[in-house]
Amino acid sequence: MKKNDYNEMELMICVASRIFEDGVSVSVGTGVPCAAVALAQKLYVPNILIVFEVGGIAPLLPSMPISVGDSNTIHKAIQTVSMPEIMEMLQKGLIDYCFLGGAQIDMYGNINSTVIGNHDKPTVRFTGSGGAHDFASMAWKTIIVAPQSIRRFTNKIDYITTPGYLSGPSSREKAGLFSNTGPYKVITNMAVMGFDEKTKRMKLESIHPGYTIDDIVRNTGFELIIENVKQTEPPTEQELKILREEIDPLRIVIGREAK
Repeated sequence: MKKNDYNEMELMICVASRIFEDGVSVSVGTGVPCAAVALAQKLYVPNILIVFEVGGIAPLLPSMPISVGDSNTIHKAIQTVSMPEIMEMLQKGLIDYCFLGGAQIDMYGNINSTVIGNHDKPTVRFTGSGGAHDFASMAWKTIIVAPQSIRRFTNKIDYITTPGYLSGPSSREKAGLFSNTGPYKVITNMAVMGFDEKTKRMKLESIHPGYTIDDIVRNTGFELIIENVKQTEPPTEQELKILREEIDPLRIVIGREAK
């Protein structure tokens, strides 16, 4: 597919949908994460176990819910519970992946979704953690989805709402979090990043069509590890057809700009 055949939101969703192994459990909210797992379920991993924070477990998503309380979140689900039971699944280590976004992200995958500026007198106050802190602390792998900009990808994060690798190797464990957990992938409108196994720093893995390494560097406020960078595969015709006609025909998500 050519770049003009799809928009950046569709690209991010399609790229995210290819990450999962069949049979894994994934906690999702609305927006890009939900569209991505719905596409993954329909096209790549039919046995994916989708979990919604408010209680839907393993629905077969007919289309993308507009909220975590939408009836689609329990369509043909194996169980409907309440939020404490979902949090217990996390505590028991039963959630493989979680999806998160944020206003600021640093090189270790720490996320700020609380304030910009001083905590007591902020320039901007956001909605806060919700369940983001819990999911990133206890799910095995965290996927971060966010538009790429130097203001968002910063080395001067104002507040850590959600822990990534904190200050580097072993810091999660020293803080009392589960070992072998943490940020896994960062998907933006420009690239896919992972994390270096030794240093726990963010590293560039693939660049989306139409962008260059210089574009990524200019829109990142910290030094990325750059080695063995690949080219991201663009959306396929089949991915776009399912995404546009079945998952988000009203263009609730794919009609937005990746800002």
